[in-house]
Amino acid sequence: MELKGEPFMSAPAVLDISQRSAHRIASDEEALQLAQRLAADFAPDAARRDRERILPWAELESFSQSGLWGITVPREFGGAGVSHVTLAEVIATISAADGSLAQIPQNHYYALEVLRVGGSEAQKRFFYGLALDGVRFGNALAEIGHKDYQRRTRLTPEGKGYRVSGQKFYCTGALYAQWIPTLVVDDNQDSYLAFIPRHSDGVEITDDWDGFGQRVTGSGSVSFKQVWVEPEWIVPFKASFDRPTSIGPFAQLLHCAIDSGQARGAYQETLHYVREHARPWIDAGVDKASRDPLLLERVGNVQVRLRAADALLHRAGRVLDALQQQAFPDARSVAEASVAVAEAKVLTTEVALLAGNQLFELSGTSATLGDRNLDRYWRNARVHTLHDPVRWKFFAVGNYVLNDVLPPRHGAL
Repeated sequence: MELKGEPFMSAPAVLDISQRSAHRIASDEEALQLAQRLAADFAPDAARRDRERILPWAELESFSQSGLWGITVPREFGGAGVSHVTLAEVIATISAADGSLAQIPQNHYYALEVLRVGGSEAQKRFFYGLALDGVRFGNALAEIGHKDYQRRTRLTPEGKGYRVSGQKFYCTGALYAQWIPTLVVDDNQDSYLAFIPRHSDGVEITDDWDGFGQRVTGSGSVSFKQVWVEPEWIVPFKASFDRPTSIGPFAQLLHCAIDSGQARGAYQETLHYVREHARPWIDAGVDKASRDPLLLERVGNVQVRLRAADALLHRAGRVLDALQQQAFPDARSVAEASVAVAEAKVLTTEVALLAGNQLFELSGTSATLGDRNLDRYWRNARVHTLHDPVRWKFFAVGNYVLNDVLPPRHGAL
């Protein structure tokens, strides 16, 4: 499909961005410091937000206005252009405080990466500028009701622009966003990412996410009924996977970071609870749970696995940093990045589930009381880690190292 229109960008009248004035982060160090500060602010009410399903509007405004949602914008466009190691650590830091909050900007960062790889210079200037001003991008990528993984949300030409019609689900962040990057297909089944203003006529967002974890991510449904889209709001998507690019491993790195943070949060909660509340087992012969030898063995086990997961997470970030430095990545370098991230995803998944489970095994029955809501760590990890199965990560890694078969290029590996 040949996109029509003039090479300029303009904001729709329905989007008021005149009051957006987010902080501009200048360095990796500043991004990490701000993430730690926000995590300290977000943590105290995380249990209540999850238990009562209180949507985090105020927290999200602080989050996006802090400038952290713009840290991946390249320096040539006014951003900090932080490393992937820093990006992963920022997400993990927030996730340790509140796993739901950490997932909400995931697809915002993803959209910016799709833009970096496939957008025009004019599109980059416009949408990067919005991100730096604190504007939030959500997502409308996935569709349910079909088993063939084919997208059915249509992009249809009309006059000097296009219309979008379709139904999406698992739309994390769309509820809170000013723009909704939407995966659409044309009559040739070529796919594009259409950036659609949240308040456009024909856009309907339904807060119908009722999963037992990640309760306040806003991962519900979005309906598009003949929604008008300007040509300059449309970025190639399929073309960015037809050739070797960083989009796939980048997307997976974000998932790894969320899981790593959830593991950290559960582990820190375990240490606190054991020190302050847990009782030693009667046969341990000690006066404090923190001196129970079998409990100490379990704590050490989680510690080692968490350290290993974080080491692989940071290694994957460094591999992605090197990949992004290549003007034209080849299939081999993208495969190496995908495998590195897949290795990290295996361990971050496993340790997130392990830490959430060990929190109860080591803390005892009193930790299950409803007012504490400590089960949110396991629930959040269990739901989020279902995004893409770890068994296929093992397969991809094994097939690569043994048979030199490059893994497929898509956002779920």
